[in-house]
Formats: sequence, structure tokens, C-alpha cells
Amino acid sequence: MMTIGMVAQQSGVPTKTIRYYEEIALIAPAERAANGYRVYELRTVEVLRFIKRARDLGFSIEEVTELLALWRDSGRTAREVHAIASAHLQRIDRKIAELQSLRATVADLLVHCHGDDRPDCPILEDLASIQPEENP
Repeated sequence: MMTIGMVAQQSGVPTKTIRYYEEIALIAPAERAANGYRVYELRTVEVLRFIKRARDLGFSIEEVTELLALWRDSGRTAREVHAIASAHLQRIDRKIAELQSLRATVADLLVHCHGDDRPDCPILEDLASIQPEENP
């Protein structure tokens, strides 16, 4: 059995996050020792490492919940896992496109700003102008 501090150290997941994962039932609640402290099994470290890696890759809590269920299910199909990862990749690609568009806009604004001691600034003028909303 391991304390929450030991589990946190070995999994790389902060203790506060471990408590949160218990609260939302992403991991099983810890048993309690006679002194009231949480105690965990070694398997919890493996589960937390799985969750941490998935979160580091940007999967949502909902997706991690699904992936955990599939990881635990020996009857799963790779198709199910692939579908979750594929949808996630599409969201990443959309976000990259949005960021590239933002970058291009800011770069264009910088080209038009002299960046000198003059008070006029095309960047501020652009920010102050009313832009029509774009549909996402």
C-alpha cells in the first residue's frame, strides 16, 4: 500500500489532482488506513500514468474516461480507440489552423506598424475597429 504522496511522486500527478480524479470517479476512491490517510495500491500508479499521458496529449476528461474503460476492457476493439483518437486529432488540426490564422493576422498588423515614436498605430486602430463576427 502507498500513501498519496508516494503515488503522486511515482505517477507524476499532483496530490490535488489525484483527489480530484477520485472526486469525479476517474480513479477508484482510496482505501483509508486506521489513521484516516488515503492508501493506494500499486495499480493506481499505472492508472494515473495512463491518465497523465492521455491528458498531456490533450484528451479531455470525458475522452480519458472512455479510453480508460477501453484499456480495462479485454473485449475492446482497436476501432473504438481509433475513433476517439481520430476525433481528437481533427480537433487538434482545427486548433492549429485557428492559431495559424491568428498568427498571420498579428504578423500582418506588425508589418503595418512602424514601431517608432509616432503616436499613430495601425495595430491599435485595427483593435478598435468593429470587425464582423466570423462563423466558426
